[in-house]
Amino acid sequence: MAQQEVTNGGSEKKTGGGNDIMEVKFTALKPQLVVEAPKANEAILFYKAAFGAEELSRTLHPKRKADQELPLILSAQLSLAGSTILVSDLADPSETPAKSEGTGLVFYLETDDVASAVNKAVGAGAVVVSEIAEGEGAGCGLSRVGKVKDPYGVVWAICSPSAKVAEVEA
Repeated sequence: MAQQEVTNGGSEKKTGGGNDIMEVKFTALKPQLVVEAPKANEAILFYKAAFGAEELSRTLHPKRKADQELPLILSAQLSLAGSTILVSDLADPSETPAKSEGTGLVFYLETDDVASAVNKAVGAGAVVVSEIAEGEGAGCGLSRVGKVKDPYGVVWAICSPSAKVAEVEA
């Protein structure tokens, strides 16, 4: 799948109020999941088993590798449903995010077979957050949705899009 170039703003240098603003172009958005060290490898195996992710690359933390300790994953790039996500070990304990019930992050995965996808994720170690909802109960223009939480605290909404989603009026 070819990546599209997305433009933020116009196509030329803009001026205004004494400030020159250059256009910024984005070619990809890659969310990064940072998990408690040394669990990134377990997370990668989970995403492969539960969602069919494919590992594209992996970079180990050089200091840990040199010290012959269990090498931490600095970044592993996974392909999942036509998108790319990064998975990393938390290398610096001082950067630990505040402990909470959730991460504030939800990934939506679209599929035609929601029930099988939820069952596969649960079989790989996820827990059901909400049972599969259909119709208006699914929300967000979706026909069916079920939510699971992976062993690393990330919520995954496994959904199927409605056959016909109403267009948003401008």
